[in-house]
Amino acid sequence: MRDVCVIGLGLIGGSLLRAVTASGRTAWGATVSEVDADAASRSGYDVTTDVEAALLRAASADAIVVLAVPLPAVENLLRLIAQHASHCILTDVVSVKGPMLEAVRRRAPYTRYVGGHPMAGTAHSGWLAGDARLFNGAAWVLGVEEDTDLTAWAEVARLVLDIGALAVPLPADSHDETVARISHLPHLLAAILASVGAQGGPLAMSLAAGSFRDGTRVASTSPDLVRAMTEGNREALLPIVDDALGRLGAARGSLASTGGLAATINAGHDGALALEAARDAARSGVRIDLTAADARDGLVALGERGGRITGLDGDVALGEVS
Repeated sequence: MRDVCVIGLGLIGGSLLRAVTASGRTAWGATVSEVDADAASRSGYDVTTDVEAALLRAASADAIVVLAVPLPAVENLLRLIAQHASHCILTDVVSVKGPMLEAVRRRAPYTRYVGGHPMAGTAHSGWLAGDARLFNGAAWVLGVEEDTDLTAWAEVARLVLDIGALAVPLPADSHDETVARISHLPHLLAAILASVGAQGGPLAMSLAAGSFRDGTRVASTSPDLVRAMTEGNREALLPIVDDALGRLGAARGSLASTGGLAATINAGHDGALALEAARDAARSGVRIDLTAADARDGLVALGERGGRITGLDGDVALGEVS
């Protein structure tokens, strides 16, 4: 039960501090937001606005350090980590893994880094939006690269499992391409849909019902957070945006020429059914010996097939895949 230090106490970091504390581990947090620090302290959590002090404590306890800040804030924090907690296990919840991995290798190369990204959240932000149950049953991507320390990986995986999430082992490039499809593009489309609807004025807003609310839910997320994730994943997101534009262009062409949208609508319906089928698919058990020479390959193969780690038994990762 390694101690945990969470830097950043917004929705994800605040939920993580709550969940880790509830799991029985010793945990503390740090944030530059006096409002969030005060609210967290009043709720009974061990929180400070002195980030350096929190990192020094982490180094002394050999704790897991979790960066729960937007990508633009990472560089400065990595400098502090390199100074005060350079040999700790380091993970994060940043939604873009390639740039994060590059920044860690450049700024804090001696940390035992395991990239992380919980696929959970709401449209709200700040400490008060947090919930210890946010990660229950959620997929939590954990980075596996050629130089990943699998002992450190197992420590972070155990933390993820302890708070009710399921670990999905993936390399950074696979993660970034996938979240461009299922997270970052939806944020952009929601923003566009919300702005198009708002152009309809009071009448459009008074008639907006379930389909509009569902399609625009994430548009209410903090614009700064959305910019950080989408702009930070520019390389992976651009071809996905091009694909979406091509599909919209094809739909527009069909509507103009034949008046029909069957191809577009049927493809979307099939995609929605594929999501439901993936959620309901039967899964079989997998065991991966983390001490084996091919352990990294086994973890990545599991993750890229849509599998997840559900438990750890010594040096063996217990997983399941459909």
